[in-house]
Amino acid sequence: MNVSRRMLMLGGASLVTVATLHKAMAWDGPILDLVEGAEDFDIASDAYVFGYPLVTMEMTRRVMTNVAKPEGTRAPMGTLIKLRSYPDASFRDVTAPNADTLYTTAFLDVGEEPWVVSVPDMKGRYFLLPFLDGWTNVFQVPGARTTGTGAQTYLVTGPGWSGKVPDGMVQLKSSTSIVWMLGRIYCTGTPEDYAAVHALQDQFKLFPLSALGKDYTPPAGKVDAAIDMKTSVRDQVNALSAADYFKLLAELMTRNPPAAKDQPALERFARIGLVPGKGFDPAKVDHRWDRRLPQLSYDRIMLHFKDSGGDIQSINGWGYTTKTGVYGTDYLQRALITAIGLGANRPQDAVYPTSLKDKDGQYYSGANTYELRFAPGQLPPVKGFWSLTMYDAEMFFVANPIDRYSMSLRTNPKLEADGSLVIYIQNQSPGADKQANWLPAPKDRFNLMLRLYWPDENDPSILNGSWVIPEVKKVG
Repeated sequence: MNVSRRMLMLGGASLVTVATLHKAMAWDGPILDLVEGAEDFDIASDAYVFGYPLVTMEMTRRVMTNVAKPEGTRAPMGTLIKLRSYPDASFRDVTAPNADTLYTTAFLDVGEEPWVVSVPDMKGRYFLLPFLDGWTNVFQVPGARTTGTGAQTYLVTGPGWSGKVPDGMVQLKSSTSIVWMLGRIYCTGTPEDYAAVHALQDQFKLFPLSALGKDYTPPAGKVDAAIDMKTSVRDQVNALSAADYFKLLAELMTRNPPAAKDQPALERFARIGLVPGKGFDPAKVDHRWDRRLPQLSYDRIMLHFKDSGGDIQSINGWGYTTKTGVYGTDYLQRALITAIGLGANRPQDAVYPTSLKDKDGQYYSGANTYELRFAPGQLPPVKGFWSLTMYDAEMFFVANPIDRYSMSLRTNPKLEADGSLVIYIQNQSPGADKQANWLPAPKDRFNLMLRLYWPDENDPSILNGSWVIPEVKKVG
């Protein structure tokens, strides 16, 4: 018997049907003992999905800030993280790394007081500086698209702050105490451009408002030995029992309140004792749910990837979504993006079409040769830049003899006589005359990602479907 998500999550008649089959099937599995109290289980599962972004953001913050001083991709709270180079094929800290922008990031606590972020004159260079609240909503995006590339200073404020904004600053209002500044600066990757971007990164300033007009040096961080620094954040979140998960969620909602539009959902969640600003009583969680609820709820989140209707577009073997960064009450979509792409931009800033299989549903393999052809005048329509990145089956860079992990116009590919662009995707070099257009593949399975920064909003555009990504064709 196949039990659908609808049967599991809706309760009522579907679960009654399961119960009537119990004697005939002698089935005493994880579903039968949930029939009694199925409605509460349904509410608890919805609450799990609702809180998944906030819990994940907090666990990410703990790991990324649990150091005494800046080290690679980590730094204490309120301290800038400045990545200085693109990773190579040995990098395994984060899946789907990019070789297009250098990150300048920081975690802030704006619950006690606002923080000042000063951006230097970027001199026409493309950058974006999204600010995410604790629920993973991108609440503001300074950058080339929205505010230009001149010098600018921002005051990031938290819930309920009503002070005076100093002259020369623009207020960015966060509805939560947790804020993640996730800046990206375009870089070609040459030694000269690395140096230019490093100089810009070093001119960024970050300090609490109380330090305005003073010399400020970020204090050393306090390392908590109890924080797991080896297990991935997603695995840590998924390993929480239902009681521990809701206890943490309740604590986090005290300083990171839900939005006003979440009130109908919160009224439902109160039935299981989950109320913002109040502690959660673990006794409210049925002991039978402690492990099953997180597992089934996470499966429900991931199932949304395949059962999301218009949330995920699929064409020519490419899958992508334009519903990122701002989610409203679409809690499943928000949880899904948290699980597979924490920190995603608004679609006006970036869209990330990904292809794991060709148009016919066959996995890509380095045993074959492929071509991606952009017809004349049909290069990806962007105002920022685009790139095509090669990943292995686990979404990491692929070691290759020319150290090329992505293709874009900055890698100087050769155009055909008619103006079209052909990218050769294969394990072995296509020959000296075509090597400028070669994206090296591994010998076995691989995946592709097309990054589109600042997509054009006019036709043709991926945002409205008037520009269609061509298929990756197997040739030879």
